[in-house]
Amino acid sequence: MLTFETPQYLLLLLLLPPAIYFRHFRKNKGGILSFPFKVWKGKGFYPNQLMLKSVLFFLAFLFWLGMATFIFVLGGPALSRHEKLFLSRGIDIMIVFDQSPSMAGKDFPPVNRFETAKVMTNHFIAGRENDPIGIVSFGTDAVLRVPPTLDYNLLTERLEQLQIMELGDGTAIGMGLAVAALHLSNSNADEKIIILLTDGENNSGEIQPETSSSIARKLGIRIYSIGIGQSGEISAEFIDPDTGSEFSATLKSDFDEKLLKKIAEETGGRYFHAVSPGTLEAVFQTIDSLESVERLVKMQVVFEPLHHLFILIGFLLIMFEFIIRKVVFREIL
Repeated sequence: MLTFETPQYLLLLLLLPPAIYFRHFRKNKGGILSFPFKVWKGKGFYPNQLMLKSVLFFLAFLFWLGMATFIFVLGGPALSRHEKLFLSRGIDIMIVFDQSPSMAGKDFPPVNRFETAKVMTNHFIAGRENDPIGIVSFGTDAVLRVPPTLDYNLLTERLEQLQIMELGDGTAIGMGLAVAALHLSNSNADEKIIILLTDGENNSGEIQPETSSSIARKLGIRIYSIGIGQSGEISAEFIDPDTGSEFSATLKSDFDEKLLKKIAEETGGRYFHAVSPGTLEAVFQTIDSLESVERLVKMQVVFEPLHHLFILIGFLLIMFEFIIRKVVFREIL
Protein backbone atom coordinates (compact mmCIF):
# COMPACT_ATOMS: atom_id res chain seq x y z
CA MET A 1 0.00 0.00 0.00
CA LEU A 2 1.36 3.44 -0.97
CA THR A 3 1.58 5.86 1.96
CA PHE A 4 3.14 9.29 2.60
CA GLU A 5 5.13 10.21 5.70
CA THR A 6 4.63 13.97 5.24
CA PRO A 7 1.40 14.24 3.23
CA GLN A 8 1.02 17.99 3.93
CA TYR A 9 3.57 18.68 1.21
CA LEU A 10 1.19 17.19 -1.35
CA LEU A 11 -0.81 20.42 -1.05
CA LEU A 12 1.87 21.91 -3.29
CA LEU A 13 0.23 20.02 -6.13
CA LEU A 14 -2.50 22.68 -5.99
CA LEU A 15 0.06 25.17 -7.30
CA LEU A 16 0.59 23.24 -10.51
CA PRO A 17 -2.65 24.24 -12.33
CA PRO A 18 -1.98 27.99 -11.87
CA ALA A 19 1.64 27.54 -12.90
CA ILE A 20 0.60 25.63 -16.04
CA TYR A 21 -1.93 28.35 -16.88
CA PHE A 22 0.53 31.22 -16.51
CA ARG A 23 3.16 29.44 -18.56
CA HIS A 24 1.05 28.10 -21.41
CA PHE A 25 -2.44 29.63 -21.58
CA ARG A 26 -2.55 33.22 -20.29
CA LYS A 27 -2.96 35.96 -22.89
CA ASN A 28 -0.03 38.15 -23.87
CA LYS A 29 2.36 35.74 -22.20
CA GLY A 30 5.05 36.66 -24.73
CA GLY A 31 5.86 38.81 -27.77
CA ILE A 32 6.07 37.93 -31.46
CA LEU A 33 9.24 38.59 -33.45
CA SER A 34 8.67 39.17 -37.16
CA PHE A 35 11.33 37.75 -39.41
CA PRO A 36 11.59 38.23 -43.20
CA PHE A 37 12.20 34.78 -44.64
CA LYS A 38 12.95 36.34 -48.08
CA VAL A 39 16.45 37.32 -47.02
CA TRP A 40 17.36 33.64 -47.27
CA LYS A 41 16.61 33.74 -51.04
CA GLY A 42 15.14 30.30 -50.78
CA LYS A 43 11.81 28.60 -50.41
CA GLY A 44 9.55 29.64 -47.57
CA PHE A 45 9.38 27.58 -44.37
CA TYR A 46 6.01 25.96 -43.73
CA PRO A 47 6.15 23.85 -40.53
CA ASN A 48 3.65 21.14 -39.81
CA GLN A 49 1.74 23.01 -37.12
CA LEU A 50 -0.28 20.03 -35.91
CA MET A 51 2.76 17.81 -35.43
CA LEU A 52 4.78 20.61 -33.83
CA LYS A 53 2.01 21.46 -31.37
CA SER A 54 1.60 17.78 -30.49
CA VAL A 55 5.30 17.40 -29.75
CA LEU A 56 5.40 20.60 -27.70
CA PHE A 57 2.32 19.54 -25.75
CA PHE A 58 3.90 16.17 -25.00
CA LEU A 59 7.14 17.82 -23.83
CA ALA A 60 5.21 20.19 -21.58
CA PHE A 61 3.33 17.23 -20.15
CA LEU A 62 6.64 15.49 -19.31
CA PHE A 63 7.99 18.62 -17.62
CA TRP A 64 5.00 19.12 -15.36
CA LEU A 65 4.79 15.41 -14.62
CA GLY A 66 8.41 15.61 -13.48
CA MET A 67 7.59 18.58 -11.24
CA ALA A 68 4.65 16.65 -9.75
CA THR A 69 6.99 13.73 -9.11
CA PHE A 70 9.35 15.97 -7.11
CA ILE A 71 6.40 17.13 -5.01
CA PHE A 72 5.62 13.46 -4.33
CA VAL A 73 9.20 13.12 -3.07
CA LEU A 74 8.56 15.90 -0.54
CA GLY A 75 5.53 13.90 0.64
CA GLY A 76 7.78 11.00 1.68
CA PRO A 77 6.33 8.15 -0.43
CA ALA A 78 6.70 4.64 0.98
CA LEU A 79 5.21 1.19 0.56
CA SER A 80 3.67 -0.14 3.76
CA ARG A 81 2.93 -3.77 4.49
CA HIS A 82 1.83 -5.73 7.52
CA GLU A 83 4.15 -8.45 8.78
CA LYS A 84 3.70 -11.06 11.48
CA LEU A 85 6.30 -10.97 14.21
CA PHE A 86 6.37 -14.31 16.01
CA LEU A 87 7.19 -13.99 19.69
CA SER A 88 7.31 -17.73 20.39
CA ARG A 89 9.31 -20.63 18.90
CA GLY A 90 7.58 -23.00 16.52
CA ILE A 91 7.98 -26.77 16.11
CA ASP A 92 11.22 -28.12 14.65
CA ILE A 93 10.42 -30.63 11.89
CA MET A 94 12.62 -33.00 9.89
CA ILE A 95 11.15 -34.74 6.85
CA VAL A 96 12.90 -38.04 6.00
CA PHE A 97 12.31 -38.99 2.36
CA ASP A 98 12.78 -42.42 0.74
CA GLN A 99 14.58 -42.32 -2.66
CA SER A 100 14.76 -46.07 -3.30
CA PRO A 101 13.66 -47.48 -6.72
CA SER A 102 10.40 -48.87 -5.35
CA MET A 103 9.20 -45.28 -4.86
CA ALA A 104 8.73 -45.23 -8.65
CA GLY A 105 5.71 -47.50 -8.19
CA LYS A 106 2.85 -46.33 -10.39
CA ASP A 107 0.03 -47.09 -7.98
CA PHE A 108 -0.35 -43.37 -7.16
CA PRO A 109 -1.89 -42.02 -10.38
CA PRO A 110 -1.46 -39.87 -12.35
CA VAL A 111 2.27 -40.05 -11.51
CA ASN A 112 4.07 -42.33 -9.05
CA ARG A 113 4.63 -42.62 -5.31
CA PHE A 114 7.73 -40.47 -5.35
CA GLU A 115 6.29 -37.48 -7.23
CA THR A 116 3.02 -37.64 -5.30
CA ALA A 117 4.90 -37.68 -2.00
CA LYS A 118 6.90 -34.61 -3.07
CA VAL A 119 3.72 -32.71 -3.99
CA MET A 120 1.99 -33.54 -0.70
CA THR A 121 5.12 -32.67 1.27
CA ASN A 122 5.21 -29.28 -0.45
CA HIS A 123 1.58 -28.68 0.51
CA PHE A 124 2.41 -29.56 4.11
CA ILE A 125 5.39 -27.16 4.14
CA ALA A 126 3.31 -24.34 2.65
CA GLY A 127 0.73 -24.76 5.42
CA ARG A 128 3.19 -24.27 8.28
CA GLU A 129 4.20 -20.95 9.85
CA ASN A 130 7.31 -20.18 11.88
CA ASP A 131 8.26 -23.87 12.04
CA PRO A 132 11.88 -24.60 11.07
CA ILE A 133 11.74 -27.54 8.63
CA GLY A 134 14.60 -29.64 7.29
CA ILE A 135 14.89 -32.48 4.76
CA VAL A 136 16.86 -35.73 4.91
CA SER A 137 16.74 -38.27 2.08
CA PHE A 138 17.95 -41.83 2.01
CA GLY A 139 18.63 -44.76 -0.28
CA THR A 140 21.57 -47.02 0.41
CA ASP A 141 22.90 -44.14 2.51
CA ALA A 142 21.34 -41.01 4.02
CA VAL A 143 22.22 -37.33 3.59
CA LEU A 144 21.03 -34.00 4.91
CA ARG A 145 19.48 -31.97 2.10
CA VAL A 146 18.40 -28.90 4.09
CA PRO A 147 18.94 -28.21 7.80
CA PRO A 148 15.91 -26.86 9.71
CA THR A 149 15.09 -23.50 8.16
CA LEU A 150 12.27 -20.99 7.77
CA ASP A 151 13.18 -20.47 4.11
CA TYR A 152 10.30 -22.51 2.69
CA ASN A 153 11.18 -21.52 -0.88
CA LEU A 154 14.56 -23.20 -0.45
CA LEU A 155 12.88 -26.30 0.95
CA THR A 156 10.57 -26.52 -2.05
CA GLU A 157 13.48 -26.04 -4.45
CA ARG A 158 15.61 -28.76 -2.84
CA LEU A 159 12.66 -31.12 -2.62
CA GLU A 160 12.03 -30.76 -6.34
CA GLN A 161 15.66 -31.68 -7.05
CA LEU A 162 15.37 -35.11 -5.39
CA GLN A 163 15.57 -38.05 -7.80
CA ILE A 164 14.83 -41.73 -7.43
CA MET A 165 17.91 -43.94 -6.84
CA GLU A 166 20.11 -40.87 -6.39
CA LEU A 167 21.59 -42.52 -3.28
CA GLY A 168 21.64 -46.09 -4.52
CA ASP A 169 19.07 -48.87 -4.68
CA GLY A 170 18.92 -49.70 -0.95
CA THR A 171 16.58 -48.56 1.83
CA ALA A 172 18.47 -47.29 4.87
CA ILE A 173 15.58 -46.23 7.09
CA GLY A 174 17.71 -46.35 10.24
CA MET A 175 20.36 -44.10 8.72
CA GLY A 176 17.75 -41.57 7.55
CA LEU A 177 16.22 -41.37 11.04
CA ALA A 178 19.65 -41.11 12.65
CA VAL A 179 20.72 -38.19 10.44
CA ALA A 180 17.44 -36.39 11.15
CA ALA A 181 17.72 -36.97 14.91
CA LEU A 182 21.32 -35.72 14.86
CA HIS A 183 20.28 -32.40 13.34
CA LEU A 184 17.50 -31.98 15.89
CA SER A 185 19.66 -32.90 18.87
CA ASN A 186 20.85 -29.33 19.51
CA SER A 187 17.43 -27.74 18.97
CA ASN A 188 15.99 -25.77 21.87
CA ALA A 189 12.43 -26.02 20.54
CA ASP A 190 9.82 -27.36 22.95
CA GLU A 191 8.45 -29.69 20.26
CA LYS A 192 10.53 -31.70 17.76
CA ILE A 193 9.19 -34.22 15.25
CA ILE A 194 10.37 -36.41 12.38
CA ILE A 195 8.09 -37.35 9.48
CA LEU A 196 9.26 -40.53 7.75
CA LEU A 197 7.99 -41.37 4.24
CA THR A 198 8.94 -44.82 2.94
CA ASP A 199 7.54 -47.75 1.01
CA GLY A 200 10.17 -50.37 1.76
CA GLU A 201 11.90 -52.49 4.35
CA ASN A 202 15.17 -51.49 6.01
CA ASN A 203 17.89 -53.40 4.11
CA SER A 204 20.91 -51.10 4.23
CA GLY A 205 22.94 -48.86 6.50
CA GLU A 206 24.97 -49.35 9.66
CA ILE A 207 22.25 -48.12 12.05
CA GLN A 208 19.05 -50.06 12.61
CA PRO A 209 15.69 -48.23 12.76
CA GLU A 210 15.09 -49.43 16.34
CA THR A 211 18.37 -47.84 17.43
CA SER A 212 17.50 -44.58 15.69
CA SER A 213 14.03 -44.45 17.26
CA SER A 214 15.55 -45.09 20.69
CA ILE A 215 17.90 -42.14 20.16
CA ALA A 216 14.99 -39.98 19.02
CA ARG A 217 12.96 -40.91 22.09
CA LYS A 218 15.80 -39.92 24.42
CA LEU A 219 16.09 -36.58 22.61
CA GLY A 220 12.35 -35.93 22.99
CA ILE A 221 11.66 -36.33 19.28
CA ARG A 222 8.38 -37.80 18.05
CA ILE A 223 8.37 -39.85 14.85
CA TYR A 224 5.42 -39.98 12.48
CA SER A 225 5.98 -42.87 10.06
CA ILE A 226 4.06 -43.11 6.79
CA GLY A 227 3.99 -46.34 4.80
CA ILE A 228 3.32 -45.48 1.15
CA GLY A 229 1.70 -47.76 -1.43
CA GLN A 230 -0.13 -51.05 -1.67
CA SER A 231 1.41 -54.46 -1.12
CA GLY A 232 1.94 -56.83 -4.04
CA GLU A 233 3.34 -56.51 -7.54
CA ILE A 234 3.38 -53.05 -9.11
CA SER A 235 4.82 -51.57 -12.28
CA ALA A 236 7.56 -48.98 -11.97
CA GLU A 237 9.43 -46.69 -14.34
CA PHE A 238 12.39 -44.49 -13.47
CA ILE A 239 15.63 -43.04 -14.84
CA ASP A 240 18.98 -43.90 -13.33
CA PRO A 241 20.46 -40.47 -12.42
CA ASP A 242 24.03 -41.77 -12.88
CA THR A 243 23.67 -43.26 -16.36
CA GLY A 244 20.50 -41.66 -17.68
CA SER A 245 19.17 -45.13 -18.57
CA GLU A 246 15.42 -45.69 -18.37
CA PHE A 247 14.13 -48.68 -16.44
CA SER A 248 10.73 -50.28 -16.57
CA ALA A 249 10.02 -53.23 -14.30
CA THR A 250 7.53 -55.01 -12.11
CA LEU A 251 8.43 -54.79 -8.43
CA LYS A 252 7.20 -56.66 -5.41
CA SER A 253 6.04 -53.93 -3.09
CA ASP A 254 6.08 -54.53 0.65
CA PHE A 255 7.14 -52.67 3.75
CA ASP A 256 7.65 -53.63 7.35
CA GLU A 257 4.45 -52.24 8.83
CA LYS A 258 5.24 -53.71 12.24
CA LEU A 259 8.57 -51.87 12.32
CA LEU A 260 7.05 -48.56 11.24
CA LYS A 261 4.41 -48.84 13.96
CA LYS A 262 7.03 -49.68 16.57
CA ILE A 263 9.36 -46.75 15.88
CA ALA A 264 6.40 -44.33 15.83
CA GLU A 265 4.73 -45.55 19.01
CA GLU A 266 8.01 -45.80 20.92
CA THR A 267 8.60 -42.09 20.42
CA GLY A 268 5.03 -40.96 21.09
CA GLY A 269 4.18 -40.50 17.43
CA ARG A 270 1.79 -42.35 15.10
CA TYR A 271 1.95 -44.67 12.13
CA PHE A 272 -0.10 -44.07 8.97
CA HIS A 273 -0.66 -46.15 5.84
CA ALA A 274 -1.27 -44.19 2.64
CA VAL A 275 -2.56 -46.21 -0.32
CA SER A 276 -3.52 -43.32 -2.64
CA PRO A 277 -2.81 -39.62 -3.20
CA GLY A 278 -6.00 -38.75 -1.33
CA THR A 279 -5.11 -40.76 1.76
CA LEU A 280 -1.56 -39.37 1.76
CA GLU A 281 -2.98 -35.84 1.69
CA ALA A 282 -5.28 -36.75 4.58
CA VAL A 283 -2.30 -38.12 6.53
CA PHE A 284 -0.41 -34.85 6.20
CA GLN A 285 -3.52 -32.92 7.24
CA THR A 286 -3.81 -35.11 10.33
CA ILE A 287 -0.17 -34.54 11.28
CA ASP A 288 -0.64 -30.83 10.66
CA SER A 289 -3.56 -30.71 13.09
CA LEU A 290 -1.83 -32.88 15.69
CA GLU A 291 1.35 -30.81 15.68
CA SER A 292 0.15 -27.33 16.45
CA VAL A 293 1.26 -25.06 19.26
CA GLU A 294 -0.01 -21.81 20.68
CA ARG A 295 1.75 -18.97 18.92
CA LEU A 296 2.31 -15.46 20.24
CA VAL A 297 2.15 -13.12 17.27
CA LYS A 298 2.45 -9.35 16.96
CA MET A 299 1.49 -7.49 13.81
CA GLN A 300 3.86 -4.74 12.74
CA VAL A 301 3.79 -2.27 9.87
CA VAL A 302 6.95 -2.11 7.75
CA PHE A 303 7.66 0.90 5.53
CA GLU A 304 9.85 0.75 2.42
CA PRO A 305 10.85 4.29 1.29
CA LEU A 306 10.34 5.09 -2.39
CA HIS A 307 11.78 8.62 -2.58
CA HIS A 308 14.89 7.43 -4.47
CA LEU A 309 12.68 5.98 -7.20
CA PHE A 310 10.56 9.13 -7.50
CA ILE A 311 13.66 11.36 -7.63
CA LEU A 312 15.07 9.28 -10.48
CA ILE A 313 11.77 9.32 -12.40
CA GLY A 314 11.35 13.08 -11.98
CA PHE A 315 14.94 13.77 -13.03
CA LEU A 316 14.65 11.61 -16.15
CA LEU A 317 11.36 13.23 -17.20
CA ILE A 318 12.66 16.79 -16.89
CA MET A 319 16.02 15.97 -18.49
CA PHE A 320 14.29 14.27 -21.42
CA GLU A 321 12.12 17.36 -21.97
CA PHE A 322 15.17 19.63 -21.69
CA ILE A 323 17.30 17.60 -24.14
CA ILE A 324 14.56 17.42 -26.77
CA ARG A 325 13.98 21.18 -26.62
CA LYS A 326 17.64 22.21 -26.57
CA VAL A 327 19.20 19.56 -28.80
CA VAL A 328 16.45 18.59 -31.24
CA PHE A 329 14.58 21.90 -31.50
CA ARG A 330 17.68 23.99 -30.61
CA GLU A 331 15.80 26.42 -28.43
CA ILE A 332 17.87 29.33 -27.11
CA LEU A 333 15.79 30.25 -24.08
